[in-house]
Amino acid sequence: MRIAMVSEHASPLAALGGPDAGGQNVYVARLSEELSTRGHDVTVYTRRDSRRLPERVRMPGGTTVVHVPAGPPGPLPKDELFPHMPAFGAHLSRAWDEDRPDTVHAHFWMSGMAARIGAHAHGVPVVQTFHALGTVKRRHQGRLDTSPYERIGIERHLGRTCGRVLATCTDEVYELADMGVPPQQVSVVPCGVDVDHFHPHGPAGTAPARERRRRLLATGRLVPRKGFDQAIRALADIPDTELIIAGGPEAALLDTDPEAERLWHTADRAGVRDRVRLLGAVDPADMPALVRSADVVLCVPAYEPFGIVPLEAMACGVPVLATDVGGHRDTVADKVTGRLVRPGDPAAIASAARELLDDERLRRRMGRAGRERALARFTWQRVADGAEQAYRQVAVGHPMASEVA
Repeated sequence: MRIAMVSEHASPLAALGGPDAGGQNVYVARLSEELSTRGHDVTVYTRRDSRRLPERVRMPGGTTVVHVPAGPPGPLPKDELFPHMPAFGAHLSRAWDEDRPDTVHAHFWMSGMAARIGAHAHGVPVVQTFHALGTVKRRHQGRLDTSPYERIGIERHLGRTCGRVLATCTDEVYELADMGVPPQQVSVVPCGVDVDHFHPHGPAGTAPARERRRRLLATGRLVPRKGFDQAIRALADIPDTELIIAGGPEAALLDTDPEAERLWHTADRAGVRDRVRLLGAVDPADMPALVRSADVVLCVPAYEPFGIVPLEAMACGVPVLATDVGGHRDTVADKVTGRLVRPGDPAAIASAARELLDDERLRRRMGRAGRERALARFTWQRVADGAEQAYRQVAVGHPMASEVA
């Protein structure tokens, strides 16, 4: 099949760790790579955010990345991209005049908007993955939500009219139903993890040396919703333990990062600054060793549409302590592969962390169960299986590009 991936702000080529570069980038890159290895012709369309970028880039696995001119050729926060989506969609329509795909897979709501514009004239079916929903973001962020006002209405329209919605977790299915999207229109296709890259066996030499007997690790974009401040507050009630936080800008730039500054203030107030270490951006090649160096991986955001970090920990055989929200409910089996605790409760985090840290046999058992769960449910091969099935479902009744040519 000819598959067009539309990912307006999350390029598969982007370096991870920035405010708008995270799980979606990984999802698009790895799903595209897996589909390419299966013989599909995959092209990813993402916005040009630098004048130096070539029009087309061929990735090692065979996927082609096309940089679409839509708005100024420079970095923009994703919430400021909405006015440029009609131009993005018009570019797709022109491109597909000459190279019509069999199906389009849109990632994020603005990509869905552009994909529908581009696909309409060609009768190409669109599969939609939202990755995050505006209703959830507005519920948790309230007035701090910077999404365009039109977001929720457009998401509702896309969910009701696209060929199929791929939800990343069960919670999202319920949320979509509340928006009027019929459950039979939705399939759950989760995120995945590279179980060959993240695995229990290997050196921890690239990880920083321990400064305390026990280590907690939290990793992700350095943004408030990730809950790193909750982990720092919990640390005050977890003795003889250090907390490593990995993610954000390069280490040399942490001194000028507002979120890093806020976290240091939190650590000062909690009296644990000497037990908190911010690493900044970590090379993806070094992440498995860092994960393996931890006794427990913390994932404690107030909300999480899916979350890849628990999968990386489970694949490495490390137990996960996560908040009982969103995608964590699908990935972390409570008291089997880790613990789920209510969000926004540092005391609950501390209590569960002490339980895990004080029982090495329990950690080992949970680590083994986590690895088994990752292998059974969350490989990129399983993700690609689900996506392929959706593509075939929506392609029924639509002529393939090879038939039109």
